[in-house]
Amino acid sequence: MQYIKEQDGSFKLLPKANVDFGAGLERITVASMGVPDVFSIDVFDEIIRHTEHISGKRYADSRYLKSFRIIADHVRAATMMLGDGVIPGNTDRGYVLRRLIRRASQHAMKLDASAGQGVDSLLNRCAVIVIEKYKQAYPELDGDETYRHITGEIWKEEKQFAHALDNGMREFEKMSEGKRISGQEAFTLFTTYGFPFEMTKELAAERGIEVDDEEFRKLMKEHQNLSRSGSEQKFRGGLADHSEATVRLHTAHHLLLAALRNILGDHVHQRGSNITQERLRIDFSHGEKMTKEQLASVEQLVNAKIEEALPVFRTEMTKDKAEELGAEKEFGAKYADMVNVYSMGPQEATEDHPKFAESFSVEFCGGPHVANTRELKGPGGTWKFKIQKEESVAQGIRRIKAVLQ
Repeated sequence: MQYIKEQDGSFKLLPKANVDFGAGLERITVASMGVPDVFSIDVFDEIIRHTEHISGKRYADSRYLKSFRIIADHVRAATMMLGDGVIPGNTDRGYVLRRLIRRASQHAMKLDASAGQGVDSLLNRCAVIVIEKYKQAYPELDGDETYRHITGEIWKEEKQFAHALDNGMREFEKMSEGKRISGQEAFTLFTTYGFPFEMTKELAAERGIEVDDEEFRKLMKEHQNLSRSGSEQKFRGGLADHSEATVRLHTAHHLLLAALRNILGDHVHQRGSNITQERLRIDFSHGEKMTKEQLASVEQLVNAKIEEALPVFRTEMTKDKAEELGAEKEFGAKYADMVNVYSMGPQEATEDHPKFAESFSVEFCGGPHVANTRELKGPGGTWKFKIQKEESVAQGIRRIKAVLQ
């Protein structure tokens, strides 16, 4: 920016044209309006007025000013990111989007304005304001499908966040019985229950309890470094690590392969895998692109088996016996004479009393896995299995990436 506004409303060149004083589009708009508050521009102002109407709180009240501004700013950013194809997740852009939605949701709760559901939630109503204001300049925001996608993803994040807060709040109450919350406890609240560190600090401050900020930051840095090194390492057995998240996705991987064979046919076999804390990837033999109906059927079947709460069993037996009983194995993999077979079904399978015929999934596998498929529903019990992408990687080989969220 090379111009500055004079008192008479005119603009003149700055003495030094290389100075950047942060006057983006919104600030130039505010300057031209002659008002000091960047949140006075039309899109923010309409969101704030609507939030006032829903909450019964006033933007001018200093106790709530921050919450109004965070909701307006974050909902606009989240709406634009969703319109650009970003999906809430645990890494990269998806993680930024998830934090934006959840922080806005947190402040909607502070304003007592989070009672609505679905498209009637405060954040979704605000998202609609953003869509209407920007769709002419950004045509990709226009259309019923885009509208349903944006409002659907926002509401899904709100629901998951609400469940995370319920579980995290119970844990916080236990931790707050003392005079201090350790960094490890705050780290557990964040990583296990999705409880924002900012909320831990705010609630603790209200009760006069200290939080070990330094220890939390140290643990987070170690966690991020471990995740980074895990994603860079050569995957062993397809798994990046043996964390709870990776183990859950490993079990989901077995359910997915069984569902693919059920929907597409017995010609489907695993041709490779890659499983991290954020998502699973499976390569499988199939000669053509899957239809939307097939993908939906696979998703539904996997989620049905998760809901059935199938017990997961490990059985040690000879390789020949496992092959005789029809256990699935990865193409090209080398197996010892004695192998572990993981089955998911109504009863443990043994060589003397095999129940593999009644099991939904039976595979050669070194583990580890969850004890029951209901664990794939996550800490709040609301996660669903979702296919993010299906594509070709070689002649006759397809690839699916999927998540639990």
